[in-house]
Amino acid sequence: MKNLFSIFFISLFLISCASQNFDPQKEKKLAVANRELGDGYYNIGQYTAALKTLLEAQKTIPNDPDLNNSLGLVYLAKERYKLAENYFKKAVKIKKDYTQAKNNLGAAYLKQKKWDLAIKCFQEVLQDILYATPEIPLYNLGRVYFHQKMYKKANTYFKQSLETNPDFLTAVHGMSSLYIVTGDYKPALNLLHYHLKKQPRAAVLHSVLAKVHESMKNYKEAKRSLHTVLELVPETTPLAIEAQNRLLQLDTLY
Repeated sequence: MKNLFSIFFISLFLISCASQNFDPQKEKKLAVANRELGDGYYNIGQYTAALKTLLEAQKTIPNDPDLNNSLGLVYLAKERYKLAENYFKKAVKIKKDYTQAKNNLGAAYLKQKKWDLAIKCFQEVLQDILYATPEIPLYNLGRVYFHQKMYKKANTYFKQSLETNPDFLTAVHGMSSLYIVTGDYKPALNLLHYHLKKQPRAAVLHSVLAKVHESMKNYKEAKRSLHTVLELVPETTPLAIEAQNRLLQLDTLY
């Protein structure tokens, strides 16, 4: 939050300078500051403010690969998947080795159920030996196969993701979700309890733990886990809203 305020005041300063005397270099600096401010808004979940700021920066630096990647992320968050795809494509076209944008492009394909294109993107990302977080494309490949109900392949990639980074909670969530749909509740509980001992405030793990208990008809335990989620995250977050809705359903039915 402190960095966001710093970028905001820098932006105001540059706007003041630019309004007094047009200077292409100052205009570019202002656009970069707006891009960073937009990234700050995105990181705290203020997607509309992020989009407005990034579109302002686009007027000056339309061919900046980082800006196009940032715009793609915002449109992805706002569920405008085709627009997100277009911006990620542009980022990769401008910067051929932009592996992060290529991984994001794969995510946009995944959201649109363009399975083959998503797989191709994630596999290309894995070929970049300098990419610092290979657990992410490995997890994403697991997601593709999970959604296609190809559970054996999904298990392979979720497992590889966790082997690459044992504390990658997103992959823990993926593997636990796979256990739920395949009815392997005991391994799901073991995996979740193991990681919750290390990260007891990981709300996403409590959320999926509730799903395991629901599947096992342990409704009292499910409610307890959902209440824990609500204690850990702000009530306006998607995770909290989902927990509230599930609690309402459980209170109505059981």
